[in-house]
Amino acid sequence: MTAQRPATSRITPVILSGGSGTRLWPMSRALYPKQLLPLLSDESLLQETLRRVADAALFAAPLIVANDEHRFIIAEQLRQTGVKPQSIVLEPIGRNTAPAACIAALCLLAEDPGALLLIMPSDHAIADPAAFQAAIELAAAAARDGALVTFGITADRPETGYGYIRRGKKLPGHDGAYDVAAFIEKPDRATAERYLAEGDHVWNSGIFLFPAQLYLDELQRLQPAVVEGCRAALAAAQRDLDFLRLDKAAFTAIKGESIDYAVMEHTGKAALVPVAMGWSDVGSWDALWSISPKDGDGNVLLGDVMVEDSTNSYFRSGSRLIAALGVENLAVVETDDVIFVAARDRAQDVKRLVARLEREGRSEAGTHMTVHRPWGTYRTIHNGARVQVKHIMVKPGGLLSLQMHHHRAEHWVVVSGTAKVVRGDDEIILTEDQSTYIPLGTRHRLENPGKIPLHLIEVQSGSYLGEDDIVRFEDTYGRS
Repeated sequence: MTAQRPATSRITPVILSGGSGTRLWPMSRALYPKQLLPLLSDESLLQETLRRVADAALFAAPLIVANDEHRFIIAEQLRQTGVKPQSIVLEPIGRNTAPAACIAALCLLAEDPGALLLIMPSDHAIADPAAFQAAIELAAAAARDGALVTFGITADRPETGYGYIRRGKKLPGHDGAYDVAAFIEKPDRATAERYLAEGDHVWNSGIFLFPAQLYLDELQRLQPAVVEGCRAALAAAQRDLDFLRLDKAAFTAIKGESIDYAVMEHTGKAALVPVAMGWSDVGSWDALWSISPKDGDGNVLLGDVMVEDSTNSYFRSGSRLIAALGVENLAVVETDDVIFVAARDRAQDVKRLVARLEREGRSEAGTHMTVHRPWGTYRTIHNGARVQVKHIMVKPGGLLSLQMHHHRAEHWVVVSGTAKVVRGDDEIILTEDQSTYIPLGTRHRLENPGKIPLHLIEVQSGSYLGEDDIVRFEDTYGRS
């Protein structure tokens, strides 16, 4: 039996969940990015990441650094996984990994001067958790001896989509760890083939393990303005329910920089632990194809899919039949509102499509038809001139804000469950097949007092139906 380590010797996972993952559009979108999606199992990539660091003998409770827009979805996925984090720190804007790690270091040093941080993205896949844990323990020993450790993935193909790290001399006293000779940008094909043949280059995983104080000291020496900005953002941070909301002005003023650029490429304390652990950054549909189970023809078939004479393709259906005949090397992804088709080797270029959608003001760039809120979800069924129809689901105990609209009226019809409605000075209870009307300008609130989800149809009518036509007077979730 493994002896329980003292709390101060355990490693604190710092899970970074601020990205938008546009390369996996149309499933991954700004308001529901890839780390929150169940791409490889019934659980999201974030939930799988949490389970990898669940060994209480080795790891302390995690600290999550997240995008403010995703806070309630992340909190719900943590609840589903049974994980109680040390904190969920909310970034008002993305500033890359160096400031995020600095914020985490400052938070944890206040409680534990000897804190070790494991900085890891929330959207990676690791097929061999035993190899992952062995590498963590090796890196932790090196970190306790004063190293800033990065993990290099043993290359098994000439990959041009990853940065590389060249292995240096063996790190004295730590068998399996090395000095870092160089960090290298994404290479061309010929260079990647040479790296594979030479055997002393590994892929840069973007995962780090280091003492919080050592990282802070090196960042202070190399990028003092980043540390100053993080201290200011943390000093003026506000508690909001279960979240720690960083000060927007102070954090926005920080220069965005990665841990590699800010520290690792310039420090004399960088160390490398190479590891083969079935790692992928799940950075494209092609990458997802490579790590997913396939049929005898090399096809990944997910959802309602029927193929004939097709090979080496990725098919994913969300709601409708995908039928393919005589195709090869494609990525085909269907969602409620988008059908995406690409040559598999061009799948990394999907960000060009997303950029065009954003320029043209298309909602498909950022949101799905089903939008998640802390109280439940809503799904747009029809959006026309002066009328919009939505299917609303309110979780048991869910409570929308007390609000009003300047430009629209609303009709609510209960499909199932029980609705408690505040309408002006009235409070009413509605059950299945009952309805109510909310006139324009009327204060109103919707609540589910029951034990099952409340489903209702909302019909909006008026001159303007945008989501920003909401005046909140009271809100359980801190949005008023």
